[in-house]
Amino acid sequence: MTTTTLLLAGGTLLGIVDAEAAEPKTLTVYTYESFTSEWGPGAKIAEAFEKTCDCKITYVSVADGVELLTRLKLEGPAAKADVVVGLDTNLVAEGKATGFFAPHGLDTSALTVPGGFSDDSFVPYDYGHFAFVYDTQMLKSPPKSLKELVEGGGQDKIIIEDPRTSTPGLGLLLWVKSVYGDQSADAWKKLKDRILTVTPGWSEAYGLFTKGEAPMVLSYTTSPAYHMVSENSDRYQAADFAEGHYIQIEVAGMTKAARDPELAKAFLAFLTGPQAQAILPTTNWMMPVGKPGEPLPDAFGKLVQPKTTFLMRSDEVAANRKAWIDEWLSAMSRN
Repeated sequence: MTTTTLLLAGGTLLGIVDAEAAEPKTLTVYTYESFTSEWGPGAKIAEAFEKTCDCKITYVSVADGVELLTRLKLEGPAAKADVVVGLDTNLVAEGKATGFFAPHGLDTSALTVPGGFSDDSFVPYDYGHFAFVYDTQMLKSPPKSLKELVEGGGQDKIIIEDPRTSTPGLGLLLWVKSVYGDQSADAWKKLKDRILTVTPGWSEAYGLFTKGEAPMVLSYTTSPAYHMVSENSDRYQAADFAEGHYIQIEVAGMTKAARDPELAKAFLAFLTGPQAQAILPTTNWMMPVGKPGEPLPDAFGKLVQPKTTFLMRSDEVAANRKAWIDEWLSAMSRN
């Protein structure tokens, strides 16, 4: 090989190395569809985080939070996720049982959620109470309790989400179980006549609701804030239930397979920091767990403030989720 050939070969190799060095690191984030939707927080959070690092965020989304866990179980060690955003505290025990998640090593003591939450693998990033949101133009007298909703007969139809695929659907299942206990199957049989449809995820349910398909939908106490802030409308409101409301605390975690653990950890820290915490309330329409970098809109002060908060232990949910879903399926399938 001549000196010229060696120099050319060396130059080519250096060019390849330089090109590879110039490529930004990629962080793959598994999440749910409403997080990455046009109006969701995904794009804004990615843009803001990418300014802090030489990296690129790639989102992989599924319909809803429960499907995230299902996908991880199906993919197993072949999963490409560096970070998972969108499980909730009801699924933490099952998430940890997969063995896919690594300790995050972050100090979360400054983060605040009703009832408190701390875990070595998952960090909370927002929260909200489940509620039935109603259309004030279609429904003048909304139910004032879960009991009134369940036992009110077949009028005033509702849209709910499937507990097998959706975290709101699972939340309603646990809400009914928290209030009715051993009588939950009977409660579902009574509620069945009022259910117009069951959707795989929240986005489909809320879309049908705003199209006028039903006067009520399972959503969050925070959902009316979207309409007040973005549409300057008080049309959609959350029904305040006398028994109380079940809470959802959304969490994120880094996987053991993360290609750059420090980058994954930095993303989790950013998600709970002031910049992301300011983005989430007016894009994901949930409450912040940390101090946002700017004040919340006044609309958040007009929302239903539940007097009682329900939240089951994650290990209790993990131990009973299949049986409770089977109970729900049986009650929903009976005439």
